[in-house]
Amino acid sequence: MAFQAPVIIQTVKATFPKAELYMPHISGGRSGAADKRMNQVIHHEVQRLVNSQGTLEDPRAEMLGYYEQKNNQKDYLSLSLYNYAYTGGAHGMTLQHSITFKQSTGQSYTLQQLFKPGADYVARINAIVSAQIKARSIEPLEPFQTIRPDQDYYVADRSLVIYFQLYELAAYVYGFLYFPISVYELQDIINEDGPLGVMLSND
Repeated sequence: MAFQAPVIIQTVKATFPKAELYMPHISGGRSGAADKRMNQVIHHEVQRLVNSQGTLEDPRAEMLGYYEQKNNQKDYLSLSLYNYAYTGGAHGMTLQHSITFKQSTGQSYTLQQLFKPGADYVARINAIVSAQIKARSIEPLEPFQTIRPDQDYYVADRSLVIYFQLYELAAYVYGFLYFPISVYELQDIINEDGPLGVMLSND
Protein backbone atom coordinates (compact mmCIF):
# COMPACT_ATOMS: atom_id res chain seq x y z
CA MET A 1 0.00 0.00 0.00
CA ALA A 2 1.39 3.40 -1.03
CA PHE A 3 2.13 5.88 1.73
CA GLN A 4 -0.81 8.21 2.40
CA ALA A 5 0.21 11.42 4.14
CA PRO A 6 -2.00 12.37 7.09
CA VAL A 7 -4.32 15.31 6.67
CA ILE A 8 -3.55 18.58 8.45
CA ILE A 9 -5.76 19.32 11.44
CA GLN A 10 -5.88 22.86 12.78
CA THR A 11 -7.87 24.06 15.77
CA VAL A 12 -10.46 26.76 15.16
CA LYS A 13 -11.87 28.59 18.17
CA ALA A 14 -15.42 29.93 18.25
CA THR A 15 -16.85 31.83 21.21
CA PHE A 16 -20.28 33.05 22.18
CA PRO A 17 -21.75 34.05 25.55
CA LYS A 18 -20.87 31.43 28.19
CA ALA A 19 -19.33 29.09 25.61
CA GLU A 20 -16.03 28.29 23.96
CA LEU A 21 -15.75 25.76 21.13
CA TYR A 22 -12.45 24.36 19.86
CA MET A 23 -13.13 22.63 16.56
CA PRO A 24 -10.92 20.68 14.14
CA HIS A 25 -10.47 22.06 10.62
CA ILE A 26 -9.12 19.66 7.99
CA SER A 27 -6.88 20.65 5.08
CA GLY A 28 -4.01 19.29 3.02
CA GLY A 29 -5.74 16.13 1.81
CA ARG A 30 -5.55 14.73 -1.71
CA SER A 31 -8.93 16.27 -2.54
CA GLY A 32 -10.10 19.75 -1.65
CA ALA A 33 -13.68 18.58 -2.16
CA ALA A 34 -13.15 15.74 0.32
CA ASP A 35 -11.63 18.13 2.87
CA LYS A 36 -14.67 20.40 2.48
CA ARG A 37 -17.06 17.47 2.89
CA MET A 38 -15.36 16.37 6.11
CA ASN A 39 -15.39 19.91 7.52
CA GLN A 40 -19.09 20.25 6.75
CA VAL A 41 -19.88 17.03 8.61
CA ILE A 42 -17.77 18.14 11.58
CA HIS A 43 -19.46 21.54 11.77
CA HIS A 44 -22.90 19.92 11.58
CA GLU A 45 -22.08 17.52 14.42
CA VAL A 46 -20.58 20.25 16.59
CA GLN A 47 -23.78 22.26 16.18
CA ARG A 48 -25.89 19.18 16.94
CA LEU A 49 -23.98 18.60 20.18
CA VAL A 50 -24.43 22.24 21.17
CA ASN A 51 -28.18 22.03 20.50
CA SER A 52 -28.45 18.75 22.44
CA GLN A 53 -27.26 20.41 25.64
CA GLY A 54 -30.26 22.75 25.94
CA THR A 55 -30.10 26.41 26.92
CA LEU A 56 -27.46 28.31 28.88
CA GLU A 57 -29.97 30.53 30.65
CA ASP A 58 -28.83 29.62 34.16
CA PRO A 59 -26.49 32.40 35.42
CA ARG A 60 -23.89 29.74 36.27
CA ALA A 61 -24.16 27.98 32.90
CA GLU A 62 -21.10 27.33 30.78
CA MET A 63 -20.12 25.25 27.75
CA LEU A 64 -16.84 23.91 26.39
CA GLY A 65 -16.43 22.08 23.10
CA TYR A 66 -13.22 20.27 22.14
CA TYR A 67 -11.92 17.28 20.19
CA GLU A 68 -9.38 14.46 20.15
CA GLN A 69 -7.66 12.94 17.14
CA LYS A 70 -7.76 9.13 17.32
CA ASN A 71 -6.35 8.01 13.96
CA ASN A 72 -4.80 9.88 11.02
CA GLN A 73 -3.07 7.36 8.77
CA LYS A 74 -3.53 5.05 5.77
CA ASP A 75 -6.19 7.36 4.21
CA TYR A 76 -8.46 7.26 7.27
CA LEU A 77 -9.22 9.87 9.91
CA SER A 78 -11.04 9.09 13.14
CA LEU A 79 -11.78 11.75 15.74
CA SER A 80 -14.03 12.42 18.72
CA LEU A 81 -15.96 15.63 19.32
CA TYR A 82 -16.84 16.49 22.92
CA ASN A 83 -19.22 19.01 24.40
CA TYR A 84 -19.35 19.74 28.12
CA ALA A 85 -22.14 21.93 29.46
CA TYR A 86 -23.28 22.93 32.89
CA THR A 87 -26.89 24.09 32.76
CA GLY A 88 -27.78 23.76 36.44
CA GLY A 89 -28.15 20.79 38.76
CA ALA A 90 -25.61 18.65 40.56
CA HIS A 91 -23.01 18.48 37.79
CA GLY A 92 -22.43 19.19 34.12
CA MET A 93 -22.92 16.78 31.26
CA THR A 94 -20.42 15.77 28.59
CA LEU A 95 -21.49 14.36 25.23
CA GLN A 96 -19.18 12.62 22.78
CA HIS A 97 -19.62 11.95 19.07
CA SER A 98 -17.00 10.22 16.95
CA ILE A 99 -16.60 10.27 13.18
CA THR A 100 -14.42 8.09 10.96
CA PHE A 101 -13.67 9.37 7.45
CA LYS A 102 -11.95 8.14 4.32
CA GLN A 103 -9.66 11.09 3.70
CA SER A 104 -9.50 10.85 -0.09
CA THR A 105 -13.30 10.93 -0.54
CA GLY A 106 -14.69 12.49 2.65
CA GLN A 107 -17.00 9.50 3.20
CA SER A 108 -17.95 8.75 6.80
CA TYR A 109 -18.70 5.27 8.11
CA THR A 110 -21.36 3.77 10.34
CA LEU A 111 -20.37 0.84 12.54
CA GLN A 112 -22.17 -1.56 10.21
CA GLN A 113 -20.14 -0.38 7.22
CA LEU A 114 -16.92 -1.54 8.88
CA PHE A 115 -17.98 -5.15 8.34
CA LYS A 116 -18.86 -7.46 5.49
CA PRO A 117 -22.51 -7.36 4.33
CA GLY A 118 -24.61 -9.74 6.43
CA ALA A 119 -21.93 -10.26 9.07
CA ASP A 120 -23.32 -10.65 12.60
CA TYR A 121 -20.97 -8.00 13.97
CA VAL A 122 -23.37 -7.11 16.81
CA ALA A 123 -23.19 -10.58 18.35
CA ARG A 124 -19.40 -10.72 17.97
CA ILE A 125 -18.92 -7.34 19.65
CA ASN A 126 -21.48 -8.19 22.35
CA ALA A 127 -19.44 -11.23 23.39
CA ILE A 128 -16.23 -9.20 23.62
CA VAL A 129 -17.88 -6.32 25.53
CA SER A 130 -19.52 -8.79 27.94
CA ALA A 131 -16.17 -10.42 28.66
CA GLN A 132 -14.51 -7.05 29.27
CA ILE A 133 -17.31 -5.91 31.61
CA LYS A 134 -16.71 -9.03 33.70
CA ALA A 135 -12.91 -8.83 33.57
CA ARG A 136 -12.89 -5.15 34.55
CA SER A 137 -15.54 -5.58 37.29
CA ILE A 138 -17.79 -2.91 35.75
CA GLU A 139 -21.20 -2.69 37.39
CA PRO A 140 -23.80 -1.79 34.73
CA LEU A 141 -27.02 -0.04 35.67
CA GLU A 142 -28.87 -2.94 34.04
CA PRO A 143 -27.46 -6.32 32.96
CA PHE A 144 -25.70 -5.77 29.63
CA GLN A 145 -27.69 -7.20 26.73
CA THR A 146 -26.45 -5.72 23.47
CA ILE A 147 -24.85 -2.80 21.74
CA ARG A 148 -26.91 -0.74 19.30
CA PRO A 149 -26.30 -1.58 15.62
CA ASP A 150 -25.09 2.03 15.31
CA GLN A 151 -23.13 2.03 18.59
CA ASP A 152 -20.62 4.84 19.09
CA TYR A 153 -17.09 3.92 18.06
CA TYR A 154 -13.78 5.23 16.81
CA VAL A 155 -10.73 3.67 15.19
CA ALA A 156 -7.37 3.93 16.97
CA ASP A 157 -4.46 2.40 15.06
CA ARG A 158 -5.20 -1.33 14.92
CA SER A 159 -8.17 -1.26 17.26
CA LEU A 160 -11.88 -0.65 17.06
CA VAL A 161 -12.97 1.17 20.21
CA ILE A 162 -16.64 0.74 21.15
CA TYR A 163 -17.88 3.18 23.78
CA PHE A 164 -20.96 4.16 25.76
CA GLN A 165 -22.23 7.62 26.64
CA LEU A 166 -22.50 8.74 30.26
CA TYR A 167 -25.34 6.81 31.98
CA GLU A 168 -25.84 4.62 28.88
CA LEU A 169 -24.26 1.56 30.49
CA ALA A 170 -23.18 2.48 34.00
CA ALA A 171 -23.34 5.21 36.63
CA TYR A 172 -21.96 8.69 36.02
CA VAL A 173 -18.90 7.97 38.15
CA TYR A 174 -17.59 5.56 35.50
CA GLY A 175 -17.48 8.31 32.87
CA PHE A 176 -17.33 7.17 29.25
CA LEU A 177 -16.79 3.42 29.10
CA TYR A 178 -14.42 2.31 26.33
CA PHE A 179 -13.99 -1.21 25.01
CA PRO A 180 -10.95 -1.55 22.72
CA ILE A 181 -11.06 -4.52 20.35
CA SER A 182 -8.07 -5.62 18.27
CA VAL A 183 -8.87 -5.78 14.55
CA TYR A 184 -7.40 -9.28 14.57
CA GLU A 185 -10.25 -10.48 16.82
CA LEU A 186 -12.71 -9.46 14.09
CA GLN A 187 -10.55 -10.25 11.08
CA ASP A 188 -12.92 -12.73 9.41
CA ILE A 189 -15.88 -10.30 9.28
CA ILE A 190 -14.10 -7.00 8.54
CA ASN A 191 -14.90 -5.13 5.34
CA GLU A 192 -11.48 -5.18 3.71
CA ASP A 193 -12.25 -1.97 1.79
CA GLY A 194 -13.13 -0.01 4.94
CA PRO A 195 -11.27 1.68 7.80
CA LEU A 196 -10.50 -1.56 9.63
CA GLY A 197 -9.40 -3.43 6.51
CA VAL A 198 -6.25 -1.36 6.01
CA MET A 199 -5.36 -1.85 9.68
CA LEU A 200 -4.97 -5.58 9.13
CA SER A 201 -1.89 -5.14 6.95
CA ASN A 202 1.49 -5.01 8.66
CA ASP A 203 3.04 -2.34 6.41
